[in-house]
Parts: sequence; C-alpha cells; structure tokens
Amino acid sequence: MDLIRILCAIFLPPLGVFLQTGLSTQLLINIFLTLLGYIPGIVHAVWIIAKE
Repeated sequence: MDLIRILCAIFLPPLGVFLQTGLSTQLLINIFLTLLGYIPGIVHAVWIIAKE
C-alpha cells in the first residue's frame, strides 16, 4: 500500500498525503507547499508517507 501512496505522492502530492493522514493539517501544509512549487510538495508528501 505504501508503494501506491508514494506513486500518488509523486504525481499528485496532496492525494498521497490525504491517503496517509486524511483531512489534517498535514494535508493543508502539503497543498500550500505544492502551490509554492511542485518539488517541495513531493518532498513533504514522501516524508509524511515514510514517517508513518
């Protein structure tokens, strides 16, 4: 299941975080980072998925 989440995080970072944490502050942070730049959103999403 983590492989699917990581693939989602690469293509659409907020989706990967949503699948891991649901509606949370981490999701809002990831949306903000993705709007600032695609790469920071990916890094944050992979970090959230790998952390848990």
